[in-house]
Amino acid sequence: MKIAKNSVVSMHYKVATAEGEHIDASAPDSPLVFLAGTGNVILGLDKALIGKQAGDKVDAVIPPAEAYGDHDPELDLVVSKGAFPKDAHQQLAPGFRFRADHPKQEGAVTMFTVHKIDGDEVFVSGNHELAGKTLSFQVEIVSVRAATHEELSHGHVHGEGGHHH
Repeated sequence: MKIAKNSVVSMHYKVATAEGEHIDASAPDSPLVFLAGTGNVILGLDKALIGKQAGDKVDAVIPPAEAYGDHDPELDLVVSKGAFPKDAHQQLAPGFRFRADHPKQEGAVTMFTVHKIDGDEVFVSGNHELAGKTLSFQVEIVSVRAATHEELSHGHVHGEGGHHH
């Protein structure tokens, strides 16, 4: 069976930046399993896998626009500690993540990450850490199967014995 929208794909992968910085990889005994064509993986990887089948090896270079987007400097902000609720002050540290209104898109919410604190100033970014990066994937397709009706209705793959959520 070839990979198409709504097929269940099991694959091993390694991903690095175009500069060669290792980002992630599947564990040798634990392939990534996902529902193709439904946004469960980045768009560029999804597109690169369409039409492939078990046993195929794929090398794919994914530009930022089809990965985590371009880096948007308008999402890099310096916020006063006073803008945060008092009960959140103890949690404010590099790596702390929170949701807040998008600074330019009315009604949109963005996930922000604290990067630095300098006195009363909190440096945050709403950019994904891989925004602006070209990614290089090495993939080996382990298996491809049709999704069950339940998986399609839920929009993701279920493990053995059905869903567990």
